[in-house]
Amino acid sequence: MFSQIVIFLVGLGVLSWSADRFVYGASALAKNIGISPMMIGLTIVAMGSSAPEIVVSAMASVNGNMNTAVGNALGSNITNIALVLGITALLKPLTVASSTLRRELPALLVITLIAVAFLFDGELASYEGLILIVLFIFVLAMMGYLSLQAEKNDPLLAETEEEIPADVPNHMALLWIGVGLVLLPLSAHFLVDSAVFMARYFGVSDLIIGLTIIALGTSLPELAACIAGIRKGEDDLVLGNIIGSNIFNLLAVLGMPGLIAPGLLDADASGRDIWVMLALTVALFFFSFTMKGKRRISRFEGGLLLLSFIAYQFLLFG
Repeated sequence: MFSQIVIFLVGLGVLSWSADRFVYGASALAKNIGISPMMIGLTIVAMGSSAPEIVVSAMASVNGNMNTAVGNALGSNITNIALVLGITALLKPLTVASSTLRRELPALLVITLIAVAFLFDGELASYEGLILIVLFIFVLAMMGYLSLQAEKNDPLLAETEEEIPADVPNHMALLWIGVGLVLLPLSAHFLVDSAVFMARYFGVSDLIIGLTIIALGTSLPELAACIAGIRKGEDDLVLGNIIGSNIFNLLAVLGMPGLIAPGLLDADASGRDIWVMLALTVALFFFSFTMKGKRRISRFEGGLLLLSFIAYQFLLFG
C-alpha cells in the first residue's frame, strides 16, 4: 500500500510539472509566431490548466474506470470554486473588472446546465460525449474571437501579457512541449492505476476517488497559481483561470468518458454531485456577475465557499 501512495504522489507531481512545462512551451511558441497575449491566455493557458484533468480522464476511461473520470470532472469544478476560490477570496477579496470575464461567467453557467442535463438520467452516452467535445472546440474558437474583440483597457489583457513567457527560443519551446506530451500521459497512467488500487484497498467507489483525491490533486496547481496571482494583484486573471478551467473540465474532461467509455454512472453522481456542482456555479455567478461596474468577491463569500467544501467532504464520507 505504501508503494502505491508513493506512486500516486510522484505521478501527481510529475503530472502537474509536465502540464506546467507544456503550457510554458506552447505559450512561448505562440507568442513567438505572433499570436496575441489575450488569445494565448484565453485558449492555451486556460486549456493547459485543465490538461492534468483531461489526460487523467482519458487514461481512466481507457482503463474502463468511467466513474473515476466523471468524478474527476465534477470534483475538479467543485474544488476549484469551493476550495481554490474560497481560500483565495479569504486571503484577499477579488475585484471582477474584466468585461471578458462577464461574458465567460454566463457561458460557464449554461455549460454547467448542459452537463447536468446529460448526467441527470444516470448515464453518459457516446453522443453526449461527442456533443461535449464539439462544444469544446466551439468554445475554444469563441474564446479566440473574444480575445480579438477585447477592449484595449481590459485589465485581463495586461495581467495576461505579464504571465506569457518572453525571449524563449523556438527550439526550447518545442522541447518543453515535447516533454509535456510524453510525461503527461505517462504520469496520468500511473496516477490512475494507483488511485484505483487505493480505492479498492479502502473500499470506496471509483467515483469518490475521482471526486476527492484525484480532483484535489489536479486542482492544487490552480490553488498555487491563484495565490501567486492575488499577490501580484491579478484578480481578473485568477478568476479567469478558474472559469476557463471549469468550462474545459465540463467539455473536454467530461467528454472523454462519453466518447471512450460510455455507460451507466454511479447513482451518487446524478443524485448528489451534479447538484452540488450546479449550486456552487450559481453561487459563483451571483457573487461575481453584474451588468455594470465592478463587483468584489468578499472574504465573507470566500468563507461561505470554503465552508461548503468542508460540508461536501462530510457529505461524501459521513
